Amino acid sequence: MHLFAHFFFFPVFGSGIVIYFLPSIIAAARSKRDLLSIFLLNFFLGWTAIGWIVALVWAVKTDLPQALPPRTS
Repeated sequence: MHLFAHFFFFPVFGSGIVIYFLPSIIAAARSKRDLLSIFLLNFFLGWTAIGWIVALVWAVKTDLPQALPPRTS
């Protein structure tokens, strides 16, 4: 059983966690503004297919530049 755990259980379990948090990993790699929101959506609703897909789309979507407030002199 010890050999089984090292060569099957840990790689399968580890790759499952990586796939589950893939939207959060992509968002972190792309330095998204909404990283915390994407992570929370992924954490709480990632187990549903819709929540995971929404988080993935949000992670790969390009951030729009934020408008600067008007300068007052």
